[in-house]
Parts: sequence; C-alpha cells; structure tokens
Amino acid sequence: MVGIPRTAAIEYPFGRPVGQVHDREGQRRVLLGALEVLEKASRPGEIRHLPFTWPEEPKNTDWQPPEMSPLIKYYLEELKAARRREAEQGQKGA
Repeated sequence: MVGIPRTAAIEYPFGRPVGQVHDREGQRRVLLGALEVLEKASRPGEIRHLPFTWPEEPKNTDWQPPEMSPLIKYYLEELKAARRREAEQGQKGA
C-alpha cells in the first residue's frame, strides 16, 4: 500500500488550497507553511495542521462544490480529533 509520505493539512474550502483569489500575502504564508512541513516532518505519514483559518463560513460561499474535498473526507475523523485536542489545550492554558 502506498500512502501519503507527509501532509500539510489545511482546512480551506475544496478548490482553494492556498487561499482566497488575489490574496498574494495569504497565499505566500500558506505555501511557506507547507514548505516548512516538508523541511521539518520527520517520519513518513506525518500530518501537520497548518495554523490558518478561512475568513468566512464555507456555507456562505456560492462557489463551494456540493461534495467535500477527498482529502478532508479521508482525514475527517483525524481533523475532528485534532480540533478537540486544540480546544482542550486552550482550556487548560486559560
């Protein structure tokens, strides 16, 4: 079985993997974050979640496709678990 060797995960809408149209600085930050994952990931299969948030609710967009991204669908449970861990850590630090 062949898997993804390293993943820079970002929860952006399907079709907008590096950011909003014409947001050059935001796209640059995303690309630099992805390159940093390639540089620092230490093991095959490692997944690092990039710290970027889409500025609007996906349901408010009119260009969003009806199905979710294949990668999001594949990693959905892992993404939910990562969000729970982040929320728990935030509560402990508060």
